[in-house]
Amino acid sequence: MGPNTRSVTRSGTPAAGPRPSLVTRPLLVRFVSTVGASASFYLLLSTVPEYARAAGASAGTAGLTTTALTLSSVAAYLVAPRLIARYGYRPVLAAGLAALGAPPLLLAAPSGIGTSLAVIMAVCAVRGVGFAVTCVAGYALTVSLIPPQRRGEGLALVGVVSGVPSVACLPLGVWLAAHVGYRPVFVAGGVAALAGLASVPWLPRPGRAAGPSTGILAAMRTPALTRPALTFSAAAMAVGIVVTFLPLAVAKTATDVAALALLVQPATAIGGRWLAGRYGDRRGPAVLLAPGVLVAAAGLAMLSLTAVPALVIAGAAVFGAGFGVTQNASLTIMYDRVPESGYSAVGALWNLAYDGGMGVGAAGFGVLAARTGYPTAFALTAAALPVILAVAVRRPARNLRLSWSPQHRPVPPRTGTTDEP
Repeated sequence: MGPNTRSVTRSGTPAAGPRPSLVTRPLLVRFVSTVGASASFYLLLSTVPEYARAAGASAGTAGLTTTALTLSSVAAYLVAPRLIARYGYRPVLAAGLAALGAPPLLLAAPSGIGTSLAVIMAVCAVRGVGFAVTCVAGYALTVSLIPPQRRGEGLALVGVVSGVPSVACLPLGVWLAAHVGYRPVFVAGGVAALAGLASVPWLPRPGRAAGPSTGILAAMRTPALTRPALTFSAAAMAVGIVVTFLPLAVAKTATDVAALALLVQPATAIGGRWLAGRYGDRRGPAVLLAPGVLVAAAGLAMLSLTAVPALVIAGAAVFGAGFGVTQNASLTIMYDRVPESGYSAVGALWNLAYDGGMGVGAAGFGVLAARTGYPTAFALTAAALPVILAVAVRRPARNLRLSWSPQHRPVPPRTGTTDEP
């Protein structure tokens, strides 16, 4: 849209004049730490378990490094909103980046202390806390820098900025470890996050949000937030299945197919987020949530045809697009339904839905696939997504209310369309 296009206010009425600028200097400064945190996290995500295995751990024990990372992240999500309420966005974001970036340097230390399994586990646990705190504080701060009329598009842009490093750095970390060794990867992962830390003093100092801050437990008791979070968690469940089991499902046919599919899926997810943001700012994000889940289910059903490489690649593309739409729509809806004092609670709840869904999906699918085989398990999971969607939206609209004080009501839809998922 051109610069003179009429915009839509958060109350749903057209606003004359140019739309507010989306890419501002504060947002560009924020992108420095966004890229740094994403690069640091994904460079080491697959590399650390391999390093633990090379240091003498068994395959099962090496896998516990990811478990330590995940469990510490979940614990940190529960307390991050309270930390932000007490200390503010910038100090908590800085602490998260430091916890994400400093521990890898310990693994790279020439003394050899980083070869101890206890140290490796501790590093993963601290990084999990750092990543969770960075996500919650970073998202809350970022939302405050985005014009409300362009929130969907702004969150989509944030998804692109953080998604590109994740797509590139996950395989890059493994490749670098194989060709130049683990220590350079650990140094690169540490420096990436610490470089983002250097940008924090240049971020604006947001004023204290009006009204009491809300913790994650209060957000979990709020149907207006739990409904879109549950819907998104269903899509995240499917992502955990795809990234964990698709290589195993196609291993007997063509291993290159799985690698290409796992590259296509996050790439189309980035595209889905962007398109959903652009469309959602004009028509309301709620109209996209159910279609996003259904498109993801269709892609997952295509992935059940594991013996047909072309359909596996196409299914990964369709699934990624649906997941990206669901990501953007759910997050935008949740932020629209809270005052600024609830931004950190929304970030924590949404990330909990993401990580929890991935973990539950991978665990449950493994049990199911052992009984049915991979193709049938993919098909059954695809059929389950619409059922979860129906459960998530079955509560009547009159029960959609926030648990904050009356003077802080949710933001109404930005268009005349209903704001129901």
